[in-house]
Amino acid sequence: MAVKNISCKMEEALISCALGKIQISACEKGIHEIKLQEDAVPESRTKGASVSFEIVEGPREMIEPLKQCTAWLRAYFCEPRLTEKLPVPAFHHPTFAKDSFTKAVLMALLQKVKFGETVSYKELAVMAGNEKAVRAVGGAMRNNPVPILIPCHRVICSNGSVGNYIGGKGNQLKPWLLAHEKLLKEM
Repeated sequence: MAVKNISCKMEEALISCALGKIQISACEKGIHEIKLQEDAVPESRTKGASVSFEIVEGPREMIEPLKQCTAWLRAYFCEPRLTEKLPVPAFHHPTFAKDSFTKAVLMALLQKVKFGETVSYKELAVMAGNEKAVRAVGGAMRNNPVPILIPCHRVICSNGSVGNYIGGKGNQLKPWLLAHEKLLKEM
């Protein structure tokens, strides 16, 4: 059964940060998509150094999900300990509109793998209820419509290698995100 298109009045915000540009699309009901700049070269990261974050485009009066998302991302990059206290905005992408293994994987990742932790594709398959669905977990990560909020960068290979990010298009971003979390967890 096909998912009906969700027609919503969309608003967008564009953020400039250590990972380059991040575009957020949302409606009144929630976040539809977060797009990372695939060709970005992340800023170098050192302990104690501040990380850049600026909203460069967006409506003057943001709808609540967009406001929550930009606040959460600002905290993630600049004051990560605050992310635990901030609400994760609602999601309103077709992926979350029906029960599916992909939705189960993404929600398990969001709820069970915390800042600075990593999990293998196999471990995440077990968390989502199907230990044999390792490849399906990879597909869920590749198709995650809201990276960073749902931290697909925390999913690594069983052998400890980092693996792909955003279907291989953001492989230079994943090591930066993991190092960012490791650095800040140690502080």
